[in-house]
Amino acid sequence: MATSVISYLVFFACFGLSFYAISSIQFEKVCSVKNPKKVQILMFLLSLCLAYISSQAILQLTIYNGFA
Repeated sequence: MATSVISYLVFFACFGLSFYAISSIQFEKVCSVKNPKKVQILMFLLSLCLAYISSQAILQLTIYNGFA
């Protein structure tokens, strides 16, 4: 129970940080799309993937190995 709550908290923290970091990239210049909603969806999906990978790495290095 406690491990799953910690997992969710770490994931949401990583999601916020990754969305903040990815928002600094100007995708409008890289992707030539006329609909800015597509760029926002791309940013959301990229930050979701980055949050999952980083949270799993943090949890693997700490909680799942018995450090907490």
